[in-house]
Amino acid sequence: MNGIDAWGFATDGPESAGKHGDRTPGPTAGPGHAMPTTTEPRPATAGPQPAAGEAPEQQRTARAALTRILEPGDETTGRWLRDMGPEDLWRTLSDDDADLPKGAGPAKVAGLRLRAARARPTADLDAVTALGGRFICPGDDEWPGQLDDLGDARPIGLWVRGTANLRLWALRSVAVVGARACTEYGAHLAATLGAGLADRGWTVVSGAAYGVDGAAHRGTLAADGATIAVMASGVDHPYPRGHTELIGRIAEQGLVVAELPPGDHPTRSRFIQRNRVIAALTRGTVVVEAELRSGSLVTARRAQTLGRFTMGMPGPVTSGLSAGVHQLLRGEAAVVTDADEVIELVGSIGDLAPERHGQTRIRDLLDPVAALVLEALPARGTADTGHLAQEAGAPREVTRAKLFELLSLGFVQRCGDRWELARRAETTGGSRRGGT
Repeated sequence: MNGIDAWGFATDGPESAGKHGDRTPGPTAGPGHAMPTTTEPRPATAGPQPAAGEAPEQQRTARAALTRILEPGDETTGRWLRDMGPEDLWRTLSDDDADLPKGAGPAKVAGLRLRAARARPTADLDAVTALGGRFICPGDDEWPGQLDDLGDARPIGLWVRGTANLRLWALRSVAVVGARACTEYGAHLAATLGAGLADRGWTVVSGAAYGVDGAAHRGTLAADGATIAVMASGVDHPYPRGHTELIGRIAEQGLVVAELPPGDHPTRSRFIQRNRVIAALTRGTVVVEAELRSGSLVTARRAQTLGRFTMGMPGPVTSGLSAGVHQLLRGEAAVVTDADEVIELVGSIGDLAPERHGQTRIRDLLDPVAALVLEALPARGTADTGHLAQEAGAPREVTRAKLFELLSLGFVQRCGDRWELARRAETTGGSRRGGT
């Protein structure tokens, strides 16, 4: 039975179920309907059933609580969540007398229970609602199914600011990442790439950091395009502080997304884990500038392991900020120089970049014999037809005919019975001389 997968591509049946990761087989749905990718246990208590395309409210509340308790990308706790379900896991972590999750260490659980004591999911959900945002989780119509490719490192849920549909925007999205301390060259490339992708109807995803991230967002916003900022903090906690205005603009014109609940702050490890969401959410990742040790390369390599396209924009070989990109390009990454080349890789069949050619000159259009006759003429002085025929290796009559062709094209001029190269006046670009 044909249907639509999490990326919006047509599926041909069971064979395509694992194309973007292992997912539970089930009925397919059209682009505007939910296609659950995991099976959550139903709550034991009776109550109102969730609307179509929405996760049960008990699960939503439990997942909201767990975003304040568990660290993003922790595969151990992700496995507990998969085995137990969000409600049971929350109850287990909230009760000091409950049995430990299977394979859990007492010290780890003790630390998580300290966090569980301060979890106030209802307050967090009210806080994001007050911002005009929402909390989405697996089972929601808006949940991007490609995030399930992360397996046990999949986000527990996502806190979102902005009015657009995250799943639909992510279907045609590209990550643009790079150095925070980028050069003017890198900032220009990122802004131009963001604007170019926006003009072609693609969503630009980045991390709202200084440097390349910020330039990519600004270029997209300037082109009135769609952009998503994936934060390493809460959606109401702009970071870096210098980008408070930019992140506010993204929330108004695009989407601000975070795994952490409102008010939570970033840490070094949370930046690294944020990168996996950027890599999984998008069709491909473009690295504009990066040193040999760079978080941008982490994003690109995670994209490779997830089967996404990985691309790099080359820079000066003398620049340390290009060294990481060039190392990436020596592997499996593809060289791209503009939005057209990016879309040729990540887009649909037929989204080809235009062919590029160098400037064509009239001399390039000469036939081979005429070109030989022209090359036979001396740089200075004149030559007769016989000498030119000998130099060009062509019969005299053929050489004579080619000389008249070259005369009509303005390459040569006749001096009696001899020939010389035409002296062409150099253009001055319309500038006037002598101050007139």
